[in-house]
Amino acid sequence: MFDLSNKIALVTGASRGLGLGFAKTLARAGADVAMTSRSLDSLSDPVHQVESLGARAAKFALDVRNHQSIKDTVAAVIDRFGRIDILVNNAGCNVRKPALEVQWDDWNLVLDTNLRGVFFVAQEVARHMKTRNYGRIINIGSVTCVAGYAGLGPYGASRGGTKQLTMSLAHDWGAAGITVNCLAPGWFKTDQNKVMYEQEGWVEYLCERIPLGRPGAPGDLDGALLLLASDASQYITGQTLLVDGGISVNAVRATVVKPE
Repeated sequence: MFDLSNKIALVTGASRGLGLGFAKTLARAGADVAMTSRSLDSLSDPVHQVESLGARAAKFALDVRNHQSIKDTVAAVIDRFGRIDILVNNAGCNVRKPALEVQWDDWNLVLDTNLRGVFFVAQEVARHMKTRNYGRIINIGSVTCVAGYAGLGPYGASRGGTKQLTMSLAHDWGAAGITVNCLAPGWFKTDQNKVMYEQEGWVEYLCERIPLGRPGAPGDLDGALLLLASDASQYITGQTLLVDGGISVNAVRATVVKPE
C-alpha cells in the first residue's frame, strides 16, 4: 500500500532541507520526482542525489509568489512526465522578528510564499488531477499550525492558514478523487532555524518540552509522508498530521513526586 512505483511526484522547495529529504523519500518508494526551486543551479546536485536512488528526476525553476511561474512550471512538469500524481507543497520562508518590529514587506513575503503560494500551486496541480480523478496533495505546515510562538507572528499566521486551507480544499476536491492533507513537522533543524540550535540552553529547554526528549531527526518524517502520498491514505483527507515528538501536547518539565 505504500509503494509509489510508477507515480510522479512534484516537490516544491526541493533544493535543500526537508524538501530534499521529501524528494529522496518518495524516490526510495519508487516515485519519479520533479523538483523545484527559484534557482535551477541550486537543484543540480539534489537532482543527482535523487537519481542515484534509481528514480527519474528533473529540475524546474519555480517562484511560488508569481502566478505565471506557477502555471508555467506545472505545465512543464506535465509535459516532461505526463502527469502529476503527488504534490508536496513544501516551498516556504520565514522572517523571525518581535511583533513590533515586523515590517509590511515582511508580512507580505511570508504570507505570499507560505499561504498564497501553497493555494495557487495546489490549484494549478488540482486542475490536472481532476481530469484523472486521482491525486495526493500534501501541504507542508509545522507545529505552528496549532501553537503560537513569540517572534513568529507572520509565520504562525501562514501555517495556521495552511491548516484551514487544507480542510477547505479537501472538501472542494474530494469528489474528484483528490485527497488533501497537511504534514506538520515539529522542531527539525533546517537552514532557516539552525542558528537556534547553536544555543545549548535553548536546545535543552526545547527537549524538556518534547515528550520524546529530542528534536526531529532525518527520517522521522518518512513514514508520515509515505502514508499521505500513497494509497494507504485513500480514506484520509482534510487532516493535519503532526510529527513533532509530542511538543504540541504542551508538555513542561516533569516534576517527580516521591512517596513519603
